[in-house]
Amino acid sequence: MFLGIDLGTSEVKLLLLDSEGSIVGQAGVPLDLERPRPLWSEQHPAQWWQATNEAVARLRAAYPLKFARVQGIGLSGQMHGAVLLDADDAVLRPAILWNDGRSHAECTELMARAPRLREVAANLAMPGFTAPKLLWVKRHEPGIFDRVRSALLPKDWLRLQLTGEKVSDPSDAAGTLWLDVARRDWSDELLAACGLDRSHMPRLVESNAPSGVLRPELARAWGLGPEVVVAGGAGDNAASAIGVGATEPGDGFISLGTSGVLFVVDDRHRANAASAVHAFCHALPQRWHQMSVMLSAASCLRWFVQFSGAADEAALLAEVAGLSPDTLAAAPLFLPYLAGERTPHNDPFATGVFHGLSHQSGRALGGYAVLEGVAFGLADGLAALQASGTAVHRLSLVGGGARSASWAQLIADALDVEIVVHRGADAGAALGAARLGWMAAGATAAEACAKPAVAARFLPDPVRRAELQPRLQRFRQIYQQLKPLWGPAAA
Repeated sequence: MFLGIDLGTSEVKLLLLDSEGSIVGQAGVPLDLERPRPLWSEQHPAQWWQATNEAVARLRAAYPLKFARVQGIGLSGQMHGAVLLDADDAVLRPAILWNDGRSHAECTELMARAPRLREVAANLAMPGFTAPKLLWVKRHEPGIFDRVRSALLPKDWLRLQLTGEKVSDPSDAAGTLWLDVARRDWSDELLAACGLDRSHMPRLVESNAPSGVLRPELARAWGLGPEVVVAGGAGDNAASAIGVGATEPGDGFISLGTSGVLFVVDDRHRANAASAVHAFCHALPQRWHQMSVMLSAASCLRWFVQFSGAADEAALLAEVAGLSPDTLAAAPLFLPYLAGERTPHNDPFATGVFHGLSHQSGRALGGYAVLEGVAFGLADGLAALQASGTAVHRLSLVGGGARSASWAQLIADALDVEIVVHRGADAGAALGAARLGWMAAGATAAEACAKPAVAARFLPDPVRRAELQPRLQRFRQIYQQLKPLWGPAAA
């Protein structure tokens, strides 16, 4: 048996996988997110550990005999977060998360301090990345910065609790702006630009390699054996790719979670930072990937449920499904920038917008507009990938949003790409993490990374795509028209 632990933004999710590659069971515990000031987004790491132990207790209670046979654990987690530790490994402040936009000024500073940043890190400096966060702390919380002895990513802080080891992997480390992405190693040059050096960084192992073993006292508390190996693990998107078997060049997926990600595998390092396309290491050796990221995706749907007073997401989706096709042209347009945006705009000040409201704009049409706006944001990301030479013909759909067939069809129509949903697609990164734990315990990539069976297939509808194109163009025009109204002063 193998355990996957996925430290997400909205929940910690655990998945139990057997040696045949079948999902035995899952358990999740929700997390709270704090926004104490505009653009800020933080969580307390202690909450992650508490939620992990609660999820373990639930999974162990549901499958006691199978859980006791766990041999390997894999980790995945939200990327870019800054967990700062002192000399005693005590957390110095709440973790600054991937969707935090406070360090916009520090991005400009970092580019000046490290002129070769794009060349080495293969990405633009964006507020969501880890390195600008450290410059922000250095400027605004110097007393804390002076006490920093370790800077860990979220899943790697969780590993520290599991094993006592400070370790990361290239896929997650690539999102810090401190990694030489082509060499898959820390860059002394980029660390120095933030007043750091290798002593502040965890050691690196590949995602499918062992990083340590579960602490004996924790293994006893969880009812496990004495030699449970913990894999290097991966950033959440690379782990999701492992979960759907996206390991070969050209394989790709869309993740509809809190954020929206379009991910395509490559067998070589290839960057296109100018269009805010991310070029990161994949979760297998000698593999890289390109990725477009929108900061709000399924989280837009959750927000609109609360905003509109719908009973829940399923009820809202049912209302949207009841709309007749000839009413959709009257729907408002929705810009899904509730937390700013990355690809292709790199704009932390962008905000969500409903445009074209009228007396006919009821909750169902508003819900449709939200689904469509996220699809259009993904279309912008695909255009950025295509501009860098990436060809995409079929994409898997993973994450919570994969449960909606109508949303999957809308994405297929908007992107003009075949969309497939695999069995267990909502497991996402937790499944990939469990597969990495399986490999760390001795399995080969060929054994552990098979593509799950296809549960549903969505082909683009040429008629519907033609109807969507004018709305997509207006969607893009609205952003360009409103962009001058956003900025530091407005925020």
